[in-house]
Amino acid sequence: MLNALEVITTVVVGLMVGVEFSVLFVIDPILNALPEDSKQAGHAHGGRMLGAVMPFWYIGSLILAALWAVTGWHHHGTSLVVTAAALLIVSVIMSILLLVPINNRNKTWTPENRPADWQEQLNRWNRFHYARVAVIIAAFTLLVTSLT
Repeated sequence: MLNALEVITTVVVGLMVGVEFSVLFVIDPILNALPEDSKQAGHAHGGRMLGAVMPFWYIGSLILAALWAVTGWHHHGTSLVVTAAALLIVSVIMSILLLVPINNRNKTWTPENRPADWQEQLNRWNRFHYARVAVIIAAFTLLVTSLT
């Protein structure tokens, strides 16, 4: 049971890291290279699409890591799993307090109704996203390290 939980958790968190990494270093640069209206529309669409999925992924990853920590409490590497779970808590808190409010505004914008500072708000979201990606990469690294 513990081995299956370790594998499932590692894969789920690893895929989440991969998606968020690609948003940061692939999707955003592509969208930012588009003309202004298309750029804003692409960010809004991405915000709607990923905004619908990522809350479940973040919370699910946290629950899996917590289950791993509890199930493997007396096994080697549990302190790393607990630290990874704590980092996933930080990522959820960051998301709720910093990123989701910006995304909730962004996903409703169109070229006709976007605010004058829409680009500054997206830049702020991007800076927070850099920090969140660093946190989840650290969590993933700890989970993988705990397996060795």
